[in-house]
Amino acid sequence: MLDTDVVVTGVGVVAPVGLTPEEYWAALLSGRSGIRPLRRFDPARLPSPLAGEVEGFEPRDHLPARILPQTDLMTQYALYAADRAIAESGFEPASPLDVGVITASASGGFDFGQRELQHLWHDGPDHVSAFMSFAWFYAVNTGQISIRHDLRGPVGVMVTEQAGGLDAIAHARRKVARGTPMMVTGGMDSSLCPYGMAALTRWGRLSTAGDPAAAYLPFDRRAGGHVPGEGGAILTLEQGGAARARGARVYGRIAGYGASFDPPPGSGRPPALIRAVEAALADAGIAPADVALVIADAAADPGLDAEEARTLAAVFGPRGVPVTAPKTLTGRLYSGAAPLDVVTALLALREGVAPATANVRDVDPELPVDLVLGDPRPITGDAALVVARGAGGFNSAMVVRR
Repeated sequence: MLDTDVVVTGVGVVAPVGLTPEEYWAALLSGRSGIRPLRRFDPARLPSPLAGEVEGFEPRDHLPARILPQTDLMTQYALYAADRAIAESGFEPASPLDVGVITASASGGFDFGQRELQHLWHDGPDHVSAFMSFAWFYAVNTGQISIRHDLRGPVGVMVTEQAGGLDAIAHARRKVARGTPMMVTGGMDSSLCPYGMAALTRWGRLSTAGDPAAAYLPFDRRAGGHVPGEGGAILTLEQGGAARARGARVYGRIAGYGASFDPPPGSGRPPALIRAVEAALADAGIAPADVALVIADAAADPGLDAEEARTLAAVFGPRGVPVTAPKTLTGRLYSGAAPLDVVTALLALREGVAPATANVRDVDPELPVDLVLGDPRPITGDAALVVARGAGGFNSAMVVRR
């Protein structure tokens, strides 16, 4: 039989507003934003100079020097976060086979790839790093975490853009439910380089606003695209009974998951997000009334925001549940966004408070959504829903419980 009591025992965070869960949570409650003009390179040729850029992270302070030449910045973030999560879990495996790694990635190591392609173009193939063979790859974070900690259990990578972080956690949850003592999971992305930003710009969903307070406004009548960001979160999942028996700190339980895929544009068929939400609630064995908070995908695209608001209204009733989008303080972190939202949900349930959606002031009255605005709002209950939608039609939803 499956052990569905799967809990979070360790958390590692890399975000534009903090490098620990405590720093991140304090920023959410105070409304401190990490969206600002890019400093890593000159953004003058971009439609907007803004991004959620991680500050204060010095790889040499956290990782061995030998690892740095072979890794992209996103992998350095992932290794740091995995180190923190594994250490916090306090789990000591009897065998390397007891722990596996499943992560998500939306872009791979764009910065590393750009640098080596420049070497190829300017200097020739002899000047391209041998590490180019894997440092750019989507699965590299899974591999590097596994190698660093000698983890030989189940491994994998999910590549479903913004939905990928939830998909990775759900896959890791299944492995724990089937008997793997611990899984390391989550997502991490960093595309804030000229190559990555060129790709994001061509996608056509980035905000062109130059004011950080007006650039990322989901569900607002002024919504005009999102701000890109970098970072994410890495979690450790364990069997609940075993974790509690050894006295581990338990953040909460991964209680339910659902996924769906939208029909092709122009098909005339409705979006499938509602199926993912309903499946997550059913998997968790709860009713909509049991959900204290929803953390929205919050695309800041009028059409996508309307779809998400209508889905939530259909499940919970019009304005029937508090909804928040703390990513307005960090930017959209792609595969790293949903794992960070899971951390937010767990902390919100523990503290009994929902962080506000920063900067949104003029919620579209046509959208039947109860958005938490202005100040954090007290909440009661022990379940929260996280929604994530990936470009191309991917929908995922996850229920966490206190």
